[in-house]
Amino acid sequence: MNPRWLLNASRWARNPPSAKRVWLGLGVIAICLALAGVEHLFGLSMDADPAGPRPITQP
Repeated sequence: MNPRWLLNASRWARNPPSAKRVWLGLGVIAICLALAGVEHLFGLSMDADPAGPRPITQP
């Protein structure tokens, strides 16, 4: 572990973030989890072609 992280952690312990900043961080995490859940439920399967459907050719 980098010693600089310990310095940042000690500074954060002495001056914790405000409640608004904590709620903002939790909101961002909740939005990311919601998007991942929607993609997991309704997204493309792993074997789907990422290029999309092939064009229809006229005979």
